[in-house]
Amino acid sequence: MTNSKRYDVLIIGGGPAGLNAALVLGRARKDVVVIDEGAPRNAVTQHAHGFLTRDGITPGDFRRIAQEEISAYPSVTFIKDKAVAATGEDGDFQITTAQGSVYMAKKLFFAVGMADRPLNLPGLSEVYGKSAFVCPYCDGWELRDERLVIINQGPELMHFAPVLSGWSKNLTICTNGPDGLTEAQREELQQHGIPLFDSPIRQIDSVQGIAQQVVLEDGTSIPCRGIFFKPDLVMGSHLPQDIGCRMTDEGIVAVDEYGKTSIPGVYCAGDAASRMHQAIAAAAKGAVTAAVINNELNTENWMKEGK
Repeated sequence: MTNSKRYDVLIIGGGPAGLNAALVLGRARKDVVVIDEGAPRNAVTQHAHGFLTRDGITPGDFRRIAQEEISAYPSVTFIKDKAVAATGEDGDFQITTAQGSVYMAKKLFFAVGMADRPLNLPGLSEVYGKSAFVCPYCDGWELRDERLVIINQGPELMHFAPVLSGWSKNLTICTNGPDGLTEAQREELQQHGIPLFDSPIRQIDSVQGIAQQVVLEDGTSIPCRGIFFKPDLVMGSHLPQDIGCRMTDEGIVAVDEYGKTSIPGVYCAGDAASRMHQAIAAAAKGAVTAAVINNELNTENWMKEGK
């Protein structure tokens, strides 16, 4: 079914970036449709942190309150569906959904976020979002001064360990295989008194979602109260690539400081276009990008009306 209405902006994704963009555009009197399937990556977490006035809110409540606030602006429409195809060009984009609907818009805004690939670590799913996390800025406070295990490896580990040490000095590293470090990096960790284990992980033991220990294949048991691990991420949708957006070597959408992609009329903000995976950062980028889109639409209308 093709919707005959052509919207000003079509937003794919209803997380912080997409929602804040919808709010800004709604207040700018633009016709907006937000298509979201309702399966956010942070649904596994019990609380979201670091967002001013919303610290500790559940992800579900965050979205509910945001949609209630945005509903004050009648030009914004929410569609619970999954966008599966994107075609068109600047001024005339079409999105097809899993339910067979087709929506048209002048501008296209991807706020599709990232998705976790399953990690083959027995016991991780039981603790993920309860005592195992990926971002210390989001969840480090709750595990301050606790005995923590870092599951990470390679150069990124040497960035992550010093950052996490601001929340707890009681750290142990499990690389779950070859550590990918230089001898100098191993010595650096040793100087800071951080044990390093490269034996594969056999399992993570927990009680009601609270980590108790990490057990390695060589029989070593590492007691812990929390875990920070490196997730294996993929973009939440293939549509930016399908429509031709240039990607970075890190597998995210290449954008300029205003959220513009390499395709005219197509924008992207949030986790899909940044390595800073924080809700407040995504919301801020969503707001900035929405203002840029609004200015572009207003300029285009101005030029047409002046002819």
